[in-house]
Amino acid sequence: MKAVFLASITALAISSTIAHAATEPAVVYDQAGKFDKSFNEGVYNGVKKYTAETGVQVREFEPKNEAQVEQGLRRLAKRGYSPIVTVGFNMTSAVEKVAKDFPDVKFTIIDGVIDLPNVQSVVFKEYEGSFLVGALAAMASKTNTVGFVGGMDIPLVRKFGCGYEQGVKYVSSDATVLQNMTGSTAGAFNDPTKGSELAKSQFSQGVDVVFAAAGGTGLGVYQAAKDEGKYAIGVDSNQNHVQPGTMLTSMVKRVDEAAFKTYKDAAAGTWKSGLVVLGLADGGVDWALDENNASLITPEMKAKVSDIRAKIINGDIKVHDYMSDNTCNY
Repeated sequence: MKAVFLASITALAISSTIAHAATEPAVVYDQAGKFDKSFNEGVYNGVKKYTAETGVQVREFEPKNEAQVEQGLRRLAKRGYSPIVTVGFNMTSAVEKVAKDFPDVKFTIIDGVIDLPNVQSVVFKEYEGSFLVGALAAMASKTNTVGFVGGMDIPLVRKFGCGYEQGVKYVSSDATVLQNMTGSTAGAFNDPTKGSELAKSQFSQGVDVVFAAAGGTGLGVYQAAKDEGKYAIGVDSNQNHVQPGTMLTSMVKRVDEAAFKTYKDAAAGTWKSGLVVLGLADGGVDWALDENNASLITPEMKAKVSDIRAKIINGDIKVHDYMSDNTCNY
């Protein structure tokens, strides 16, 4: 009888733990905020999807500065929120500290890698999706000169630029690709004015298609492209709607699904720590085609990029990952 009672208590505890995970999810966005129309908003879309499907509210926190990141994480962990999704590589140090202090709390970091038993690290093969939009840029360009505006000058952002340039050169080997980075701090992801200036400088040098991998800074790039009658390419979220007629496409990075899956898996008891890598084959990255850019993509362009996509997935095209050696060799 005692054994049955203990078994019942154990089962109840396990059930309670799963229910707790299902009803106490949280997310910490980066300083750009959840309505940045890019990386953070992609995660927010995953949060909304989870709430819509389950009715479970996700506790959200938007830090205003770096100090608030660790404070917010620690406060959420103390209150029992789990899993906690954290948005961006710049949270790596804070997540690592807090995760060590709260080993029973599950953390998922997007774009960062932490080797702890209670942390899941989700990274993407951005270079594969960037190759696709680079190919489209080369097909759309009339000047054979295209541009790239990155946010913070770090290997992660260089990875986008390298993949993009490879895609451009795959279609047009003699094309010119101009690349500029916005800055060396996290603020480089939220500087539309600087983004506009960099885009205009590139346009003056013959660029007629520009890809921005720069978070909120990209909004300035897209506005400049619209003002000057050029094409722009969005990033992370599907940004085709931001400037319809200007946005050639977007390099979609499914951070929404990464967040959504974290919550679903935790609720089901199937969440696992460790490294998760998502690319074209996994639906983790892709290019966006919808009613906002359908008129800009010809049947020939669509067929060509579909062929390239298939060849990347089956290995016929091997895209170099800048992160592997911090060079762009191809």
